[in-house]
Amino acid sequence: MLENFEFMHPHFLWLLLVLPLLVLWYFLKRNTNSSSLTISSAKGFLAEPSILAKLKPLLYVLRLAAIALLIIALARPRNVQVSSRTKTNKGIDIVMAIDVSASMLATDLKPNRLESLKKVATQFVNQRPNDRIGIVVYAGESFTQTPITSDKRIVRNTISKLKWGDLEGGTAIGMGLGSAVNRLKESKAKSKVIILLTDGVNNTGFVDPKTATELAVGLDIKVYTIGLGTNGTASFPYAQDPRTGKLMFRPSQVEIDEALLKYIAEQTEGKYFRATSNTKLKAIYEEINKLEKTEIEEFKYYNYHEKYRFLVLIAGLLVLIEMLLKHTIFKSFI
Repeated sequence: MLENFEFMHPHFLWLLLVLPLLVLWYFLKRNTNSSSLTISSAKGFLAEPSILAKLKPLLYVLRLAAIALLIIALARPRNVQVSSRTKTNKGIDIVMAIDVSASMLATDLKPNRLESLKKVATQFVNQRPNDRIGIVVYAGESFTQTPITSDKRIVRNTISKLKWGDLEGGTAIGMGLGSAVNRLKESKAKSKVIILLTDGVNNTGFVDPKTATELAVGLDIKVYTIGLGTNGTASFPYAQDPRTGKLMFRPSQVEIDEALLKYIAEQTEGKYFRATSNTKLKAIYEEINKLEKTEIEEFKYYNYHEKYRFLVLIAGLLVLIEMLLKHTIFKSFI
């Protein structure tokens, strides 16, 4: 309740500092408030003072309370109820084209490239509450795992279930990019973005990556490309153990077609990144998140419930009580 309470003119509360001065003034002047009478002897007046005489300061207390309430009323106490509504002025449609070839199981990122990507991609989705996101996966072929949607729960669920082995072997970068472009060709968003991630070279597929790039340029789609993998060698899967079915790994040279990825990014006015570790991969997605901002307009509505009227009413009532007591019960003491 107090967190929604405020004073419209809090500077008036400084007037409350006058109250201690008024109390001090009362005690200094209390003996001069009554008329004096000089007589030769006071023996006849030595009886105990009545209870009304002791209660006489109550009148001044009522006056001080009324003054305090009026000062607080001047500060305009009120409760504030705030409601807000947001409007997205510049929506962004994003397609994440993700390489799920066998090389994504390499362990140069921990626990492997694919699992590291899934964690970072999920965090990225959580940071884009006002955008629509779709997922395209590719290896030797490509398909849309999740169409563009504003339902982040579906997108996160899709990412969590990404795995190797559902597609033909190889790395068809052109097909992955082409499928992502196809997802965005009907988009009405003011900004269209593809995040294309791969850890290899284009070695299969019937779509030329440069042709897919031209389609992206023609549709005004910006492509951010990410080359995933350490420099040098990494432990790659090369076969399955026939007895256990587990993958067997051996060190192999990391090969990423950086020239192609840079070309795609430059032609579409995007940017190329190289992720050689878990930390760098996370930093890349954070940078993309900053580069692609959604403009949001927020409308706030304030509903004020004024409290000063009640305080003024109470103050007036206290003054009235003081006047009634002064001219009735305490009349003989004033």
